[in-house]
Amino acid sequence: MFKITALPTPQVRALQAGGPDAYGDSPEHAVSKGAGNPCRHCLQNIPEGQEMLILAHRPFPEAQPYAETGPIFLCASPCKRYEGTELPEILTTSPDYLIKGYGLDDRIVYGTGVIAPTDQIGAAVKDIFARADIAYVHVRSARNNCYQARIDRS
Repeated sequence: MFKITALPTPQVRALQAGGPDAYGDSPEHAVSKGAGNPCRHCLQNIPEGQEMLILAHRPFPEAQPYAETGPIFLCASPCKRYEGTELPEILTTSPDYLIKGYGLDDRIVYGTGVIAPTDQIGAAVKDIFARADIAYVHVRSARNNCYQARIDRS
């Protein structure tokens, strides 16, 4: 079994208050176009017409060669953090996702990356977690490599 882990609420609230992103910049404000604007905190698509934030995010504790940084969206207003084990909305709206495992050193574990069809995400994660050297898994966009969510062992 595994747990989908959204961005931590204190980190998101700081960004919603104008705090700096991974590049030290203030998040940009934009208006959601609906589908395709997934919030990495509530793990739902930001409704069309709602204000959202666009910012650089590095889902790793520190900068290092494998610490990818990229664009993400957040609801501009406070939203409730996703807590659960079922696939959240943002992991059901694309035909497939990039899934890859990371070790305790926060580096990609080679040989774990796979493009998984949406209905096979659970099986792909289970296969990756079968390896003892995997600490966690990232789910990313298969098209743009954008970070979606982290998956931890439960």
